[in-house]
Amino acid sequence: MVFEMSAGLIRGLGTVVVFVAFVGLTLWVFNRKRTPEFAEARLLPFADEPQPETTPAFETTHAPEPRSTRP
Repeated sequence: MVFEMSAGLIRGLGTVVVFVAFVGLTLWVFNRKRTPEFAEARLLPFADEPQPETTPAFETTHAPEPRSTRP
């Protein structure tokens, strides 16, 4: 007996594979064991940002006025 795979059967199998992958990924993402990992990963975009300076930006654009040392 020769079994021929039609285009509909191939598309149906592809749909099943994608659906199973979707369900597996959904279960993996919403697993409570992974909450600490995702909390850390959530902050990764901010990891390489420079730290703010101690002086405000408007003070650095103007030269400070010299102070007199006379009594």
